Amino acid sequence: MQATTPQPAQTRLRLHRLAGEGGATTAFAEDVRRGLTSHPKRLFPKYFYDELGSLLFEAICKLPEYYLTRAEDEILSRHADEIAKLACEGLDEFLFHDEASRDAPKSEPVTLVEFGSGSSAKTRRVVEALLRRQQSLLYVPIDISHTALEAGAHALLDEYPRLRVEAYAGDYDAALARLGEGREERGRTLALFLGSNVGNFEAAEAGAFLRRVRGVLSAGDALLVGADLKKDAAILEAAYDDPLGVTAAFNLNLLARINRELGADFDPRNFRHVARYDESAGRVEMYVESKRAQTVRVRALGLEVGFAAGERVHTENSHKYDAAQLSDLARGAGFVAARAWRDEANLFSSNLLVAAAESEPTRS
Repeated sequence: MQATTPQPAQTRLRLHRLAGEGGATTAFAEDVRRGLTSHPKRLFPKYFYDELGSLLFEAICKLPEYYLTRAEDEILSRHADEIAKLACEGLDEFLFHDEASRDAPKSEPVTLVEFGSGSSAKTRRVVEALLRRQQSLLYVPIDISHTALEAGAHALLDEYPRLRVEAYAGDYDAALARLGEGREERGRTLALFLGSNVGNFEAAEAGAFLRRVRGVLSAGDALLVGADLKKDAAILEAAYDDPLGVTAAFNLNLLARINRELGADFDPRNFRHVARYDESAGRVEMYVESKRAQTVRVRALGLEVGFAAGERVHTENSHKYDAAQLSDLARGAGFVAARAWRDEANLFSSNLLVAAAESEPTRS
């Protein structure tokens, strides 16, 4: 590999704020209004990740009860080179069943795209594996938290001089629109959706989101999806309700964020964190529960919201999967399930999906 002269980190970073001035605040305000006036009440998990929320989530990932991060990192530490090899050499073997239709493997550089990148901590495994195979790498992280996105990008750029970052701060739909515009320029793509983020969607929403991702990929591109597996309720509930109360602080920070940004007068001490596993639905549900009857004012919205004692506000679902559900999800979204890896304790899975051709694949 020919050596290149490293460029300063600031020249290797482009950061795009996808919301216009005040746009993100307006969306937050409207979603809070919609959620607090619905029956039952709800708030949306994408708003967990303000600056404090992002720091609290990083702390959650270090908790002994929160196995997901360690399990996924174990998988990536063992299999990142295999993932990089498959992404760079193409995945025709999974798209074409007859030998004559398959191209001979030919390694090509890939662009790395990540949805919900956060601090990009686990992404290092894949970045390093790709840089062992190609001279340079363009990394395209997408996250709603501008703070986490910028900090993660700078940390990676300082560590990897052959890396360039083109980051998008905004929600997934806004980022997908931009990614669709640049599909041809990216070339072969490996996209990441790590950390069981897919579990935050309802089943139909997960399929719709993966279909939109498929729309910005070319046939043969790859998507690596992390998915938490179904398991004993005690393990799951401990992961989402730790004894130190870090997850509770993370959940209740959503109320504090409404106070800070929308002038509300929530007293988080008057609410408690609740996490329960619904085995029939295959998901962990998180709520904030009102400890007493109370009224909260949200000045920026001109809104007064009454809460009954014991009333719950739904904040997040985290769906758990089995192998058959993951295969069905991939197929329904226009992907072929190519490879799946699990950690030694069989708690978590990383799933490599290949973007299938839009119609029945044929080659001359």
